Amino acid sequence: MLLIVCTGVILASLDLFIVNVALPDVAADLDVHSLADLSWVLNAYAVVYAAFLVLFGRLADRFRREQGFLLGVAIFVLASAACGMATSLVMLVAFRVVQAAGAALLTPTSLGLLLASTPPERRHAAVRTWAAVGGLGAALGPVVGGLLVAADWRWVFLVNVPIGVVALIVGWRRLPHVPGHRVPVPDLLGALLITGGVGLLALGLVKATDWGWGNRTTLAVLSAAAVSVTLFVTHTAHHRNPLIDRSLFALRTFTGASAVAFVFSAAFGAMLLSRVLWAQDVWGWSPLQTGLAIAPGPLLVPIFATLSGRLVLRFGPGPLIAAGCMFFSIGAAWWAFAATAQPDYVGEMLGGMLLTGVGTGLALPTLMATGAASLPAHSFATGSAVVNMLRQIGMAIGVAVFIAVLGTPRGPSDAVHAYAVTSILVAAIALAAGVLALILVRPHASGEVPTPTSVSLTAEAPTAG
Repeated sequence: MLLIVCTGVILASLDLFIVNVALPDVAADLDVHSLADLSWVLNAYAVVYAAFLVLFGRLADRFRREQGFLLGVAIFVLASAACGMATSLVMLVAFRVVQAAGAALLTPTSLGLLLASTPPERRHAAVRTWAAVGGLGAALGPVVGGLLVAADWRWVFLVNVPIGVVALIVGWRRLPHVPGHRVPVPDLLGALLITGGVGLLALGLVKATDWGWGNRTTLAVLSAAAVSVTLFVTHTAHHRNPLIDRSLFALRTFTGASAVAFVFSAAFGAMLLSRVLWAQDVWGWSPLQTGLAIAPGPLLVPIFATLSGRLVLRFGPGPLIAAGCMFFSIGAAWWAFAATAQPDYVGEMLGGMLLTGVGTGLALPTLMATGAASLPAHSFATGSAVVNMLRQIGMAIGVAVFIAVLGTPRGPSDAVHAYAVTSILVAAIALAAGVLALILVRPHASGEVPTPTSVSLTAEAPTAG
């Protein structure tokens, strides 16, 4: 079961970043000249994935988890095939939205299956494995993408089809039957508000360089984003059955891990895109060279994720997450001070990749395992969806901020300066995540069980579905 659900999570996580190294080829083939416009191939996926995670997580708590997981994989596979056949940027972004919806369904149901089928004493280790595999899939995206783009950029999408078909066949035969709970129908308006808010924020940030920060359009879009997010918060605070169950945030461990995951993911998303664009646009490397250059960092993720399982027992989750964020921050700062327009892999790229790989391996699995371990049974899928939603929103905002700060460098010297500034920004964000971890993340207190927002959430009887 772990192998099957991890296969689904790898598909969803890998696709967040496998497209990064293909962006220059996509732009050339589809005649796209603006990085801000091109970024929607990434951000449309991340924003829709983020918003629908909680909506589908709530739905997944109502019905049999294995059916929701298989449906999500099927949608993802069909949309991947459509992305591989897209003939315009608009068509590609539209199919990416559908692909994100499938990923948003398979992700919470996969963790829901895992938690419901694992004895309590083994859940922490199981979630750590799940998170490590997902983090490795996301980090390996540029590596796999580089290999596939060497043939054709469309293969970064088409490769999902055979893998997904195998997961569907094996999952249909081998996944356990996990019944749902009688929880209320999720709040669609809340999902629309948060989707609109984050989408408008990303749009305003990535287009501000083209429009101008003081331009009326920029100000209008950012204001609309603020209004939408404010309405979402107000709606969530007063609605009888909000999209995000308010009672989950009574769990201090869950709340702390969610907040840190949001900030750390902003640094992670900005870091990975910056390295891909730096290698291809400044150093002139091919997608394959770029993917292989990034590989040493991701390869360290599972090693240190395994090591973190032992370290967390000795030092606690907060200090361990903070240590991971510190390694990540030092790696980003390395790139800022070692940046040079002439390719220097060992002196510039390698050291930062190793340090950020160590940091990701220590921080990300510990964050996910610490947050999920505090969840009650009726909120396994919903709670994991909330953490993942905040991670995806963080990555979308990180990408948008990176593009806004990078601007349009003119010449090698401007590019070195611009990328150095973005690396310092990434280091600062990661450092802030580490400080938050020390303040907010505490070991799970026994008996810390939330009181559900809605009385009907307490029902444990499975639904007929």
